[in-house]
Amino acid sequence: MDLKTHQDWLVHFYKQRQWYQYSPFIRLNFLTEEVGEVSRAIRALEIGRDHPGDPKMTAPELTANLKEELADVLDQVLIMSRQYEIEPEELLRASEAKLQARFKSTGRD
Repeated sequence: MDLKTHQDWLVHFYKQRQWYQYSPFIRLNFLTEEVGEVSRAIRALEIGRDHPGDPKMTAPELTANLKEELADVLDQVLIMSRQYEIEPEELLRASEAKLQARFKSTGRD
């Protein structure tokens, strides 16, 4: 599946549940929440968590959790980009162009 196909599916899914209409300010709060969950997942993978409320997880379960949280972040970015009528491929091109321009004087590819 490509990003555009997933974005189309995601927008349809969100609209069915009345989640799409939230403003970008509210959506930004959702994104911030998801980034926090990525942080927690990486901490659990890298140094562990010693919290009585957290179940013990195996390494594959911790990795699966990180994938899930990264996907949640991606979904919030895709929803915001659709709300601003920015295609996912434009985000990829903008990222590459910015990094290439920023580091072209370093002589490293």
